[in-house]
Amino acid sequence: MIKEDDDTEKKISEREVIRLMRDLISIPSPYFEEEKIITFVHNWFQDNEIEARVHKYSDDKVTNFNGRNIVSVIEGKEKGTTVCLNGHLDTVRLSNGWSADPFGGEIKDGMIYGVGALDMKSGCCAIMLALRKFVRENSEFKGKIITTLVSDEEGPYGLGTNAVIEDGLLEDVDFSIVAEPSACFSGKGFPNLCLGARGGYGLEVEFFGKSAHAALPSDGKSAAIDAAKVVCALENVDYIEDPFLGRGTVCVLAVESDGGACSVPDYAKIKLFWHIVVGENEDTITEEIKKAIVRAGIQCDYKISFREAPSEGSRGFMPYIVEKENPYVEAFIQSVEAVCGASPTVSYFQSIGDFNYLGSRIGAPVVIFGADGRRFHSDDECADINSIVKTAGTIYDFLVKTLV
Repeated sequence: MIKEDDDTEKKISEREVIRLMRDLISIPSPYFEEEKIITFVHNWFQDNEIEARVHKYSDDKVTNFNGRNIVSVIEGKEKGTTVCLNGHLDTVRLSNGWSADPFGGEIKDGMIYGVGALDMKSGCCAIMLALRKFVRENSEFKGKIITTLVSDEEGPYGLGTNAVIEDGLLEDVDFSIVAEPSACFSGKGFPNLCLGARGGYGLEVEFFGKSAHAALPSDGKSAAIDAAKVVCALENVDYIEDPFLGRGTVCVLAVESDGGACSVPDYAKIKLFWHIVVGENEDTITEEIKKAIVRAGIQCDYKISFREAPSEGSRGFMPYIVEKENPYVEAFIQSVEAVCGASPTVSYFQSIGDFNYLGSRIGAPVVIFGADGRRFHSDDECADINSIVKTAGTIYDFLVKTLV
């Protein structure tokens, strides 16, 4: 591990960003396998004299996973605003097709390459450098900074941030910044600020038919055919239209059925992921599926089941919206403008993440602001170095203006 030298420049430098990004990228950290990167980040905090601890959690109900997060709490000498900085240290699994070294941190045309370089080691890097600069340069301030760099965001339940919330570590937060790569996800370029996100649920629909010989299919009730009919009927869902988040979507993830060698299948299952907007929930999803089943005119019995979750709070990812006129949002936009020299475009995240848990469960506004880049969740993933520098600078500027 490289210990950072003292930086005498006024701004967080490109050199600092490249050095830390290369360290982070060099450590493989697919979800459920974050042990090494958690250890590295904990050591980095200690080496840079920033208070931090390893927060342990476990899920004994669904995944049987024992995870760890990094949690840093820095308190000022007087009461004031509590700001949460959130990022995830895990990545998706390594995909095929890489032309660059996926763990090498190679640099080309202002981009740094690696698994998770964009999503979201870029954001974690920005948070870490902004926090280090703040601690070094501001011995006295009002309020508190809670930094949560978590595991298992890319996994099915967001266990890391869910545990931080359920263990009561964010109860007094006034404002959260999630440094996900908003610019890349929005497609609007850097700087981009997301003021909300769609939510979503995983679920399945099972069909129970009647077996018969394949030579006489009319003697049975094909669960496979009824499942296919319902899949087609789901193309005509009556979604709610939200002025900010748009419309929800249902995605068929899998269709499972097997009649064996020569039989009408008496069982089938479709697996779904259903993105939702404000006003939609488990009940509205269930109602739309039932409508689709009526339109499909199926013969089989059926059962709708939302996926089992480790806890009540992690059953689904609820949508949320933050008002642009919120005082913290306005202050953050001013920091973006001061550091980036331009007003951010505003968008709303179309998929799910830890920001949904923060935005819907702790009672405080959450913004998403992060780097630009290309090919997240794919081969040759890369992040724009200059946008990481400016993300770090924006977070630092906001902390100073809000707390000092």
